[in-house]
Amino acid sequence: MSKVAIVTGGSKGIGLAVVQRLLLSGYAVHNLDITPSDSGEFHYCDVSDVNAVRACINAVAAQTQRIDLLVSNAGKHLSANIEDTDEQTFDALFALNVKGAYAAVQSVLSLMKAQHNGAIVLIASDQAMIGKQNSFAYNLTKHALASMAKTTALDYARYNIRANAVCPGTIETPLFHNAIDAYCKKSGANKTQVVAEEARLQPLNRLGQADEVAALVNFLASDDAAFITGSLQSIDGGYTCQ
Repeated sequence: MSKVAIVTGGSKGIGLAVVQRLLLSGYAVHNLDITPSDSGEFHYCDVSDVNAVRACINAVAAQTQRIDLLVSNAGKHLSANIEDTDEQTFDALFALNVKGAYAAVQSVLSLMKAQHNGAIVLIASDQAMIGKQNSFAYNLTKHALASMAKTTALDYARYNIRANAVCPGTIETPLFHNAIDAYCKKSGANKTQVVAEEARLQPLNRLGQADEVAALVNFLASDDAAFITGSLQSIDGGYTCQ
């Protein structure tokens, strides 16, 4: 019987790469997203809606009778300092990036506890470890995910449930390109030059790729990572060690 994985936000970027990698590893993958995808079994779900997340995961659990892996990936970026972040924008970002993860983790735990086995991977960011300019609310959400991984790891270790956070740096995804496009539109900068500058900021002198993040997620889900829990796993080309 195939292992069962749930991935939130699995239709684009890092999420899609994770879904595809897990399928290659033999998982039956259930993708919770608002954007349809042919990779894995798609479930329409607004991950910022706690009740929708719970209903979706409960339906998967009823269908499969097991959940071996949760990858909480759904999220969005926001470039703004604290003065430029209004309450509505702040709440919307937390609803998706943090409350969506909270609902997903909470919803898989009862079945994982019954199995006495499970892996949870939260997709955080290099901003779970460092500060960046014009990133007030986004940075807060990623620190929150790091905390969620650590506390969940400690609370559920006795059930053989592992929780870790993956902390990507600058990864070339649609999210990255959307952020660069928005910056260039606002500033008038040349996109080719901005992308090249972003690559030069990385010690390895290039952008990361989504399939590289997916490979790390796949490893953390595997038995080879059986003694890894509560960790923040950097995959940032060396950026945060500077």
